[in-house]
Amino acid sequence: MPLFLQVFQEDSIMSGYRHPRSSATDCVLSLFQMTNETLNIWTHFLPTWYFLWKLLSVVLLYSAWRDSYTWPLLIYLISICLYPLASTCAHTFSSMSARARHIGFFWDYGALSFYSLGSAVAYSHYAFPDRWIDSPFHRYFLPIAMGNSILCTGLACSSRFPESPRPRFSNALRMLAFAYPYLFDSIPLFYRVFLCTGEGCTNSSTNVLHVYHIGLAFLTGFLFDYIGHSHQLFHVCAILGSHTQMQALEEDMRMRRPWLLEKFPPVTFSSSVGPALLCLLISVSIICLFSLPLCKSLLCYWPLLGLGTVKQNI
Repeated sequence: MPLFLQVFQEDSIMSGYRHPRSSATDCVLSLFQMTNETLNIWTHFLPTWYFLWKLLSVVLLYSAWRDSYTWPLLIYLISICLYPLASTCAHTFSSMSARARHIGFFWDYGALSFYSLGSAVAYSHYAFPDRWIDSPFHRYFLPIAMGNSILCTGLACSSRFPESPRPRFSNALRMLAFAYPYLFDSIPLFYRVFLCTGEGCTNSSTNVLHVYHIGLAFLTGFLFDYIGHSHQLFHVCAILGSHTQMQALEEDMRMRRPWLLEKFPPVTFSSSVGPALLCLLISVSIICLFSLPLCKSLLCYWPLLGLGTVKQNI
């Protein structure tokens, strides 16, 4: 098999592939055909609109423009709108060319890294166990999560270049890029729901939702690599996990508000929106740096402009 075709094919998937040099129009029309990307696309495209509706509902319900306490939840909700949208676009246009495929998934990985930061911002303000509030770990939690998010983008993007000759190493590097930020972000939850006993453990009904989310997250990362068409099940489980996580964070925000406002400094731009914007800017810069070598001329963008398929030396 030619090397450039290997970029478009997955182990154990024998058929259902689209033409590897499809036009943008062909890619969009393939949404309504049964290919091996159809479910990958729709399982993230439809939830994007649901999460967007939830974001707008929260903005209006809590008058978020004048209540800084809700800002961490808004950052989180923006992140769970972006990552399924970026995934939808990456899977939809992944068959245009090898270059377009790589660039699309760079943005997909960047959105996932921003999701990890959005989770960390919300956890820092709403989900930490009572006894850890304003502890040294709590104070350094968000800066470390910012570094993890940036590292995640760089590692995940770099994992695509050794993809063809060393697919196992590439997959392992990519899994590390996303597993490590998740595990770090979840330390407060692991302690809160599994280890903490006695006073100051935040024993509430929300803990059940956090347990469900943790279970779905581990199913997303491990079980479905071995059962069924892993990526389709990965998408479904990831969305279900994000939905449960969203419910838990909103409930924590509402139920713990009086106590948190009394014990913890108020939410500010520098503790919520600022870190998110900074990480977003750095991640976008990283993606652009990885994309530039793949775009030596404007010709590689012609299909994106709807000008049809461009024959390239891949």
